[in-house]
Amino acid sequence: MKPPAIPITDDHIHIDPVNGRGLEAAKDFKRSGGTHIFLVTKPSWSHGVEPSSGEDYREVYEATLRTAELVREIGLVVFPVLGVHPAELTRMADRLGVTGAADVMQAGLDTAAEYVREGRAVALKSGRPHYEVSAEVWEASNGVLAHALALSAELDCAVQLHAESGPCADVVEMAKRAGIPLTRVVKHFATPDTPLMPSFIAKHEAIPTLAREGRAFTMESDYMDELSRPGAVIGPKSVPRFTLRYLQEGLITEEDAWRIHRDTPGRTYGVAIELP
Repeated sequence: MKPPAIPITDDHIHIDPVNGRGLEAAKDFKRSGGTHIFLVTKPSWSHGVEPSSGEDYREVYEATLRTAELVREIGLVVFPVLGVHPAELTRMADRLGVTGAADVMQAGLDTAAEYVREGRAVALKSGRPHYEVSAEVWEASNGVLAHALALSAELDCAVQLHAESGPCADVVEMAKRAGIPLTRVVKHFATPDTPLMPSFIAKHEAIPTLAREGRAFTMESDYMDELSRPGAVIGPKSVPRFTLRYLQEGLITEEDAWRIHRDTPGRTYGVAIELP
């Protein structure tokens, strides 16, 4: 059976030409039926950067944008998402102290916001640790997250959150204070109980049921593209393969697929998602 002509969008993927398979991973995505990706910044240390200022993040963001251009050359549509990884706070705290690390991360988000204003990126990335931390680190991390929400509200752009598993229900009030609609606060690696905009790992067992219910969500691989961790979290072929499998087995309809891969991400990020 010939696959239907639909866009297939990975809402959270990393492509790393230095530490990973790079363009070969992107080609795998395309060969499997993928058409669009939201290319997310890797942590600063992946690029050999140990930030001491917000400006130091520029090297990380420029590397992400260079990768985006390379991926576009193979025929994929790329939407860059720039920002900070929550684990950077605990990593930098040894060097800068918790408050100093949080200040640098907020400044890094300010730098990322410049790229969104210029139209070179479509969204910000932030969050808080998904592992046990001290009360001081948790409070500082929430401060960084609140700053990202405020910036996104000001920019009228989406923000992707890397955070603990579960609903993250307290972020609802944080988003209200910032003035950003929940439809633009994307919970990366989501669970169905989140009140935020969920982005589900492509193999999540709830996808067919939620699609039939008309739930707005996106799909992702969270592919890390690191040779030291091949296939983590799931491989670059995963979003196309699971989508087509769900369609072939009648678990979702073509209308569902268009909603997942075009309508919802298009609305969430304010971008046009069309077949190339």
